[in-house]
Amino acid sequence: QVQLVESGGGLVQAGGSLRLSCAASGRTFGGYVMGWFRQAPGKEREFVATITWIIGNTNYADSVKGRFSISRDNAKNTVYLQMNSLKPEDTAVYYCAAKSSLNYYRDYKGYDYWGQGTQVTVSS
Repeated sequence: QVQLVESGGGLVQAGGSLRLSCAASGRTFGGYVMGWFRQAPGKEREFVATITWIIGNTNYADSVKGRFSISRDNAKNTVYLQMNSLKPEDTAVYYCAAKSSLNYYRDYKGYDYWGQGTQVTVSS
């Protein structure tokens, strides 16, 4: 059974940094794409970043490009989201997700597996 467990969220001041981790287990993830999404209160879940597991192709939402970086460690079956220059509008619950695909994928509705989420709060 696939499990995705996020960690690393917390409270940070604007301009600060956090690194989120997503530990994946339950299968081999070659042939999968991993994504980070976020959801603020009263808003729809939105795409943040995605990475293909084998090649490591990445794609980012315009709102985080240049500030966030997604990466993966194949040996540890872990995906990371390094978040720098954080802004109050980055405040949300951040979710890790997995989808069977060889290409990066931005639509949250297409993902097969989800973690429980981790709260990120950025104070001004």
